[in-house]
Amino acid sequence: MKPKVYIDGKEGTTGLQIYGRLSARDDIELLLIAEEKRKDARERQKLMNAADLVFLCLPDAAAVEAVTLAQNPDTKIIDASTAHRTAPGWAYGFPELSDAHRDAISHSQRVANPGCHATGFISVVYPLIAAGVLPKDTLLSCFSLTGYSGGGKKMIAQYEAPDREALLSSPGVYGLPQSHKHLPEMRVISGLDAAPVFCPVVDDYYKGMATTVPLHMSQLRGVSTLQQIRDIYKSHYATGRGVVSVPEDAPGLLYGAARAGSDTLSIVVCGNAERVTVTALFDNLGKGASGAAVQNMNLMLGFPETAGLNLD
Repeated sequence: MKPKVYIDGKEGTTGLQIYGRLSARDDIELLLIAEEKRKDARERQKLMNAADLVFLCLPDAAAVEAVTLAQNPDTKIIDASTAHRTAPGWAYGFPELSDAHRDAISHSQRVANPGCHATGFISVVYPLIAAGVLPKDTLLSCFSLTGYSGGGKKMIAQYEAPDREALLSSPGVYGLPQSHKHLPEMRVISGLDAAPVFCPVVDDYYKGMATTVPLHMSQLRGVSTLQQIRDIYKSHYATGRGVVSVPEDAPGLLYGAARAGSDTLSIVVCGNAERVTVTALFDNLGKGASGAAVQNMNLMLGFPETAGLNLD
């Protein structure tokens, strides 16, 4: 029998993206809720408990409440919200980080899908700490550029309105109080003692992300060249199933939309013998959201890990 899958919150940006991906597959059965009942707790609960796997594409508080509705012990849950990313009993849904992460996702009933900015930051920092090259007490900063689709339906409507305000044509720095909701997972999952100084930036393009961590070469132990840093990433992501790539070249210009439409994340190492930037290029709606969610579903349901992903 085909596994039954239900998307709670299918009308949001991430939910629609997941639905679009899964509706094209013939190896699962999608359970759909009637439009007039999509906020009916009883109907939602009925579908959740009939499903083999449920995606929660809801605000944080609603996601916490939704988990209580899933009382079938066999129902697996992938939560796309921030609510459970550092919560006990939840696997963190980034399988390329380690064999232990992949195994935990494959055998867990509860998986937290990573945040988009967090995906970029963790993909850069985790391998350096795991290799013993970057001390855990290093104080870091991060600059992360995203397309406006990352802000959901409300922000998309603002940017695409015919009478939008002129300031939206320029980059917008946000998260200024240094309390962005992705910071806890950025610190905890990376293994850092302190959260980074984080500067997220939204710009006037639909999707695509460039998350950059700047480093002084003197902050790194045992390496002194860009190639040595690239080799650390290549070794770490050697079993990344083609989802994470490490280009050899160091381009003079990086574009935030370079990976738009792809589910591949590229780690680009640039700089010189003194100062280094490591940038994760990916699609905030792909590896930063729905692509990662589908990848985690594949692992949890026993499908090939990259089934339904657009890898290049």
